[in-house]
Amino acid sequence: MDTISKKARSMNMAAIKSCNTTPEAIVKCLLRSMRYKYAVNVKHLPGRPDICIKSRNTVIFVHGCFWHQHNNCRYAAKPKSNIKFWRLKLAANKARDKQNIKNLKKMGYRTCVVWECDIKNARKKGFEKVKAKLKKILSRNEKN
Repeated sequence: MDTISKKARSMNMAAIKSCNTTPEAIVKCLLRSMRYKYAVNVKHLPGRPDICIKSRNTVIFVHGCFWHQHNNCRYAAKPKSNIKFWRLKLAANKARDKQNIKNLKKMGYRTCVVWECDIKNARKKGFEKVKAKLKKILSRNEKN
């Protein structure tokens, strides 16, 4: 069971942002340092990607491990209350993500997912691993 009241839990969950999160800000900063120009939250693309680099036909999603249920990640803990609701909600999020990526690839976009835990782990060690992942997807020679 949950250790806090329903009202307090509801307030906590409502306070979580969907745009302009700290991990997104870090990825944007890395892209600027690599001299890439990008658009954010592009509404006309499936899934409204967090970052779109039109010159490279590439979109980047910065996913929270809990909300998008990152496999085998300690930050993707299953809620212990209102289990049925959360199981359905989180499964729907994963299915929607998969469909959005499939649709973007059909449109000719390369896709990249940067996970919240990648950013959290990189804070301790430096962001070279995240930067390398971004460089790889943004290189012109790479194919879908």
